[in-house]
Amino acid sequence: MRLEQSLAAVAAFAKPEQFPDIRRNVDQEWIEQALQATGTATLRRRRLPADQVVWLVIGMALYRNRSIHDIVGKLDLVLPGETTTVVPSTVADARGRLGAKPMEWLFTRCAHEWAHASARRHEWRGLAIYGVDGSTLRVPDSEENRREFGGADGHRGESGYPLVRMAGLMALRSHLLAALSFGEYGDGEHTYAGALWDSVPDNSLTLVDRNFLAAGVLIPLHRKGVNRHWLVPAKSNTRWRCIKRLGPKDELVELETSPTALAKDPTLPATYQARAIQYQRKGFRPRTLLTSLLDAEAYPAEEIVRLYHERWEIELGYDEIKTKMLDREESIRSRKPAGVRQEIWGIALAYNLIRLEMERIAEEAKVPPSRISFVASMRLICDEWLWCAIASAGAIPKHLRNLRASIAHFILPPRRSERRYPRAVKIKMSNYPRKRKAAAR
Repeated sequence: MRLEQSLAAVAAFAKPEQFPDIRRNVDQEWIEQALQATGTATLRRRRLPADQVVWLVIGMALYRNRSIHDIVGKLDLVLPGETTTVVPSTVADARGRLGAKPMEWLFTRCAHEWAHASARRHEWRGLAIYGVDGSTLRVPDSEENRREFGGADGHRGESGYPLVRMAGLMALRSHLLAALSFGEYGDGEHTYAGALWDSVPDNSLTLVDRNFLAAGVLIPLHRKGVNRHWLVPAKSNTRWRCIKRLGPKDELVELETSPTALAKDPTLPATYQARAIQYQRKGFRPRTLLTSLLDAEAYPAEEIVRLYHERWEIELGYDEIKTKMLDREESIRSRKPAGVRQEIWGIALAYNLIRLEMERIAEEAKVPPSRISFVASMRLICDEWLWCAIASAGAIPKHLRNLRASIAHFILPPRRSERRYPRAVKIKMSNYPRKRKAAAR
C-alpha cells in the first residue's frame, strides 16, 4: 500500500464505516494538480515518482529518527520491480526534481481547505480567530544555506547555524496553519507577516503580539478585507489621544502614524482610531489592549481581555513543531536552499495532518482541540502509518477503530488558568565564542 493511501486511511478513522473513501484528506488529485501547476509532472516512469516524493518529504518531518533512505523503504514508496530498494543517490535526485514549488502549492491548497473551515467552527461572536507571530528555524551550516538565509550576528559573532525567519497565520483554537511565509533571516517578521494578510478571511480577528503594533502592519490588515480586525497589546511608550469613553477602562482613542511608516507607504492615514482597554491580572502590572473592534456593545471589553490570552496558542503551536515534531534537533536536514524550502513546506503539511486528525478526535470526544495531547497523538498516528504501509487492506478497518479508541485516552485535563509563571531564562547561554569554520582556521 502506498503512503498516500495509508495517510488517507488513517484520516478516515473518525468514521470507519467510510473506509472506502480513503482519499478524503489529501486527495490524490490535489497532488497531481500541484505537480501540473508547478511544471513538475512527468510522463517518464521512475522507480521513485514525483507523487511518491511528495509523501517522502512529509515522512521526513514525521520520522526524524530515520534516514531519508530508510523512510523510502519503511513506507513502501518505490514502484514494484525487480528490486525492493533504491540507492541513496536516486532519492536525492528525486527530491531535486520535485523541488519546493509543488510542496508549497499543496500546503496552500490543504491549509485553505482545512484551517479556515476549522476557524469557522470555533468562532467568537461571528469572527474567526487567528494568530500571527514570527519564529526562526536553524538549517544546516553549509555555505549555500548561509549565503541564502544568513543568520544572527551579535557580540559573540555570527550564529552557529544559518537561520530561516518565518511568520505563520494559525487558526488559534485548533492550531491548524492557514498560511506560512519564510525566507532570509535579515528580513524582519513584519515583512513576512505582511505577506500573510491576503490569506486572512473576512469576518475575522487576528491576535498579534506588541512587536506588530505599527500602522504599516495593522492598517493594511484591516482595510484589505471586510470586517477584518486586529488585537494587540500596547507598548509602554505607546501614546494616543482619548476621543470618547466607552466604559470603565474602555476608551475610543486616536493614534498617529509614524513619519517612517508614512514614508514607506504614503497611502496610510496620518491618524487611525482604535479601542484601548485597560486591565490588570493579579500579580501583574496593568496592561492595555488596542483593537480595531470599536463597538463596545457587540464586543464586550471583558471578553476581549479573556480572548487575547488565546494568542499564546500560536506559541504552543510553534513549540509542537520545533520541540515535539523536530525533536529539538540542532537543525533540519537539507544542506541546500531548495531542499530547505521543500522540507519546511513538508513540515508544515505534516503538522497540519496531525492537527486535523486531533480536531476530529476532539469533536467526537466533545472537548476543545487543545484538550488532545499532541505528543501522544503524533506518536500513535506515526506508528499506525508505518503499520498501514505493510498491512493488508482487509485488516485496516479494525486497526482504525482501535486507533480511534486509543486516542480517546489521550484527552488532557482542562487547563489550569489560575497558574501564573513569569517569563524567565532557565538555562543560561554559554559565554564561549561560537564555533565557526572561519574561526577554526
